[in-house]
Amino acid sequence: MQAKMEQGKRKGKVAKQKETKTDQRLRKETEMAQSRTSGGKLFMAVVYMLATCRAVPINDLLNRASERSDEMYSLSTGLTKDLASHMSPLSWPAMERPALCHTSVLPTPNDKEQTLQVSESALMSLVRSLLQAWAEPLVILSNHASTLPHPARINISNKIQNLQDYSKRLGDGLDILSGKMGPEAQVVSILPYHGGTDLGHDRNSKLQKFNFLLSCFRRDSHKIDSFLKVLRCRAAKMQPELC
Repeated sequence: MQAKMEQGKRKGKVAKQKETKTDQRLRKETEMAQSRTSGGKLFMAVVYMLATCRAVPINDLLNRASERSDEMYSLSTGLTKDLASHMSPLSWPAMERPALCHTSVLPTPNDKEQTLQVSESALMSLVRSLLQAWAEPLVILSNHASTLPHPARINISNKIQNLQDYSKRLGDGLDILSGKMGPEAQVVSILPYHGGTDLGHDRNSKLQKFNFLLSCFRRDSHKIDSFLKVLRCRAAKMQPELC
């Protein structure tokens, strides 16, 4: 009888082990299913967001892009003024060289009259080319902003990070916009930056190169803002003189 009891215990133990393994397998399968469900929900959320953006009328998308470019240009203008207030007057002649900006090789309209002669798709291509050309230089500015020999370096660093954020969000919106405007609008000219990541070793060199880069960005952000405003104007069917 004792032998039968021990045999029953062993069977119960084996059954319990089998149940445990089964439970483990079921738990893993449940976790995998939940993971797939979560991933599926995230995927569907992204798809829905993109579909929603693509369903938005092009006029509304251009309005949003124009607002973001205006914010970016205003912030860059404020930053250049902040830096200029702390620059030595002797440094100014060396900084006023827009032809040395790495994006100056890209032919762009010089005024509104010339801009109005450029097609919508070509303008969008110019805007995207200019914006993407600043991806690396903005990182360089961000990396050096917090150690810049300037009393407002923390504030400057925060604003540079904001510029990066504005640029990224604007770029995402322009990707969607260009898809609505045809193949020519999706063409991006590659404008590599060869200025290096070092801003110099002495105080004046760092300030001068930082300010020069930021001045170039301000110039290009003004172009981006101007071109987008013309595109918005055209989409709204406004008279050219009102653009």
